[in-house]
Amino acid sequence: MISEGTFISIVLPVFNEEENIEPLTERIAETLSALRNPREVVFIDDGSTDRSVARMTAMRDKFPELAIRIVQLDGNYGLSTAMTAGFEAAKGEVVVTLDADLQNDPADIPKLLEKLPEYDAALGWRVNRRDPFLKRISSKIANFFRKKALDDPIHDTGCSLKAYKAAYVKRIKMFKGMHRFLGVLLAMEGARITEVPVSHHPRKYGKSKYGFWNRLVSPFLDLLAVRWMKKRAIRYRAKEFK
Repeated sequence: MISEGTFISIVLPVFNEEENIEPLTERIAETLSALRNPREVVFIDDGSTDRSVARMTAMRDKFPELAIRIVQLDGNYGLSTAMTAGFEAAKGEVVVTLDADLQNDPADIPKLLEKLPEYDAALGWRVNRRDPFLKRISSKIANFFRKKALDDPIHDTGCSLKAYKAAYVKRIKMFKGMHRFLGVLLAMEGARITEVPVSHHPRKYGKSKYGFWNRLVSPFLDLLAVRWMKKRAIRYRAKEFK
């Protein structure tokens, strides 16, 4: 388990999740109340057009102990960009990410933190997913090709509930779609990675932001790019000749 003095940043990408902001923040506050670590919650607004920002502002006033910060992007750029903005804004030594749709359970955050500092990244694994059939089957197909192409043992790259040592995620150069391959990218940086079974809930409010293209076709194109990066990565050992 991380020490009590370790600063934790909770990074929450948000796009049109107005109904979820309050219950999500309440659950985060409840979970973090049991920890003595200094903390902050960083909302990354990815160009929301509903009342999400107003709800975030209200939560900042309601929960001062969470040190809530709101970072607004100037448009809707997608999850990879929002996560990158969150990594850059985070002040913590440990960064925890999760979706704002309440499908991830903030109560699982301590399970991930228990794996640090033994590991450099603890990735959530939704063993019992509660998604519609189309979403589950498209994810299984994508995972099959990812594992074959990248020799990647990670079971669930689509789970946003993850905890990282900030030093690792801040050194990764992100591109659109790369949030799905963070495990591989971290491994390329030498990070020690583990998976942690976590809860998963059906979406109660709002609508999913993913369709066929960004669940299956687009990730396959990204997969080819990551495969190239992995094969072309520079790896060597050297010592100075005396």
